Amino acid sequence: MMNSIYSKSCYLLLLIFCTHSSQGANTLQTLEASSSQHPDKSAVYMLEKGEESLLARAWLVESARKTIDVQYFIWSIDNIGTLASEALLSAAERGVKVRVIVDDLMIDAESETMLSLSAHPNIEIKIYNPKHSVGIGFFKQLWNLLTDFRSANQRMHDKLVIYDQTVAITGGRNMADEYYDYDHTYNFRDRDVLAAGDVIPTMQKSFENFWKSPLSISLESLLVDKQKLLTPTAIKNYTQWLHSYAQDTDNYAPEVRDSITDMSERIDGLLSKLLWVDAYYIHDLPGKNNNTWQLNGGGQSTTSLIDLLSKARNRILIESPYLIMPEGGFEFFAELLDKGIEISIVTNSLSSTDNLQAYSGYNNQKQRLLDLGLKIFEFKPNPAIAQTLIDRYRSMEKSVPIFALHAKSLVVDGETAFIGTFNFDPRSAHLNTEAGIVIHDYDIARQIEQAIQQDMASENSWNAMESDQLQNVGFMKKLKVMFWGMLPLEPIL
Repeated sequence: MMNSIYSKSCYLLLLIFCTHSSQGANTLQTLEASSSQHPDKSAVYMLEKGEESLLARAWLVESARKTIDVQYFIWSIDNIGTLASEALLSAAERGVKVRVIVDDLMIDAESETMLSLSAHPNIEIKIYNPKHSVGIGFFKQLWNLLTDFRSANQRMHDKLVIYDQTVAITGGRNMADEYYDYDHTYNFRDRDVLAAGDVIPTMQKSFENFWKSPLSISLESLLVDKQKLLTPTAIKNYTQWLHSYAQDTDNYAPEVRDSITDMSERIDGLLSKLLWVDAYYIHDLPGKNNNTWQLNGGGQSTTSLIDLLSKARNRILIESPYLIMPEGGFEFFAELLDKGIEISIVTNSLSSTDNLQAYSGYNNQKQRLLDLGLKIFEFKPNPAIAQTLIDRYRSMEKSVPIFALHAKSLVVDGETAFIGTFNFDPRSAHLNTEAGIVIHDYDIARQIEQAIQQDMASENSWNAMESDQLQNVGFMKKLKVMFWGMLPLEPIL
């Protein structure tokens, strides 16, 4: 119940603030004009806090006047996901053209719900590579796995939203409670970047590639029979319920009401910190690569990140929730270490991870990784950094949820940074489409480097070489990791 109250009240607060603010649209126009004054430069701002990233999204949805293009791996039907859907519907009702692409694997929304949204003339929804969920029965799912295992495992892992083709947000966060610190059981330490300027056309092109791809199927063509049964009355009832859900002021928590007064300052502060830098967007094509049967093949994002790491002269810092070396990974990092480059990586511990299968792959390689010379740190489930990153930490202190690592970033020589969706595992290297921004700027790189170093600090992570964090884990969890570790899962982890 408290999870529901906090999620709804926060998003309501953001929408009410944005609705009564006239500066949103003007600011987008100002950013568009500023881009012409900074040719070949991109404006960027790091979104380290979940609540701030949610605020930015809500403000931009309300500010958009022409288009909103949305691309997510996960869009849940929890409070945040539902309220985000209502925000897009409201935007469509005021004339904004909304296009949404969601990966098929983890969709949990009912067909009637999605069809009711896409029934609006300004909303189009497509499902990427539908092999598991939308319009697919159990036996069809099984058949897809048996006859086309590779394709069934090729997912769209991109997270990208573009507003009026002027401003975008990309990074690690999906659309669900736990990515914005509003789940009362399990939240993610994540990172997004807000961007404008020279990088936007490439981001827009990437979205268009997915939108036009044969792998992205319109919702209506997947749910023909259910669409025929959906009546205008049912559509009206759902959209009315969705608006009522978002406008239920009874769900305001006192501390959220009190924070209304500083919202304008937070928005102004965010915009004032935008820096114009050299940056470019890396991304995969739909389908990742041309392999048909094998589970390897790489991709454009993989090649770009290998090239970036290969240019290191002194040090590399990596933050990734999962750490499993793909084929050739040990040899690649060994070459870097042989050149005298220091490589430090922070990843999830068994205590904090949300993915036991992925952890089992890391656990099988862990000693070899350490013997190679990598410095590895394992994120604690209750890191001290949560007190800084979660704005409402004190209000939830008596029942603090697990705070797990989900940020996917790296910094090379304190000069170049990457923020995106790429995990250091075989799945990101070969199967899932990935994306992110590479930034060549000392101030930004140093900011992210310091954030990663803070996450590696002893109050937030265990040093894998010095500490056996398994003593903090229950027997059944260890047993499950042992079981998954015995299976030949590495190529799909």
